[in-house]
Amino acid sequence: MGGEDEYRSVVFDESFVRAARLQEYSAQERMSDHAPAVRRRPPLRRGLSRQALILFLLIAVAFGTAIYMGVRHPYQNAAIRQPVEPLRMTVIPLAPEGRVPGHADAEYLYAHSPAAQFRVGAEGIPLPASRRTAHFSDSQVVSALTTAKDYLVRSSLDPDVLAGAQVRSVRVLLDTDQLDQFDQSFAHPAADGRHAPTGWLVRFDPAEARLADGRIRVQGSLQAAETDSSTLEVTADHTFVYALRAAGAGAVAKGEVSLFTVRRELHFRFNRDDLRMHTAQLVVSYVQAGPLSCVEDSTNRLHPLLAGQTAKAGGPAGTDPYATGSATALCGSLATSAQPKV
Repeated sequence: MGGEDEYRSVVFDESFVRAARLQEYSAQERMSDHAPAVRRRPPLRRGLSRQALILFLLIAVAFGTAIYMGVRHPYQNAAIRQPVEPLRMTVIPLAPEGRVPGHADAEYLYAHSPAAQFRVGAEGIPLPASRRTAHFSDSQVVSALTTAKDYLVRSSLDPDVLAGAQVRSVRVLLDTDQLDQFDQSFAHPAADGRHAPTGWLVRFDPAEARLADGRIRVQGSLQAAETDSSTLEVTADHTFVYALRAAGAGAVAKGEVSLFTVRRELHFRFNRDDLRMHTAQLVVSYVQAGPLSCVEDSTNRLHPLLAGQTAKAGGPAGTDPYATGSATALCGSLATSAQPKV
């Protein structure tokens, strides 16, 4: 009893016991000679392990880097889609000064006209040498030029489009934001500088004229340039020369062939979505075509003057300066030098 009183003042509370780093040896271990009864326990690991701490730091660094790149990425603004402008178009008929020259042979007319050295069909729309810009790769520039060429081929050389039989092949190349304007132009044609089918493509009245030679002559140029970090523009300037004959069974056998010339200056715009989808925004269309009569409406279809015909007297339809949203009625004179020499 006396020995117990000696340690009565020492109190071993629960926290002291848990903190103790002593561990009793097993019976097998105590059988060894000179083995102490107890051994010191390894210190408890408190908090996160070193591996967990390193993993946490790596995740934090990666997350911070992602946020930084999202804020500072140089192409962030390119992802913001800019509104697509509606097409602005101008169609100018060119009236001949006298009778339209004709000949039985289309090749003869081509050989004796300014189009004698023009190439045939799509060969007259070669792609220029291209190179990357500050924000667009070489392949993206080539894609823009190729889409512009495809639009020209389909809208100016496709026999079905020229005859007014279909427009879908042209429509599918347009940016989706321009499709409503395109559809409205063909559903309700208007000479308002926005909704003329002949601003989108070339087509004749099949009841009046047809192709006498499918080898349409073409000459012109394509140029691509970057306007900002998210936009490429392609400018196309081409002259198309068609050999036409009057429609109808009787006219096919005996009617002479005449040449009809259309010059199209088109401005295309491409964002990154357009380049990926092989579509284009057609923002400007400037067309000169003849021989035409100024009194004929060239909004929906072109009505070419054929061999031996002359332009009807009178000028274009009147322009009302008080009518908002209307386009100025224009008409020009087709130079004699632009006609074949027969």
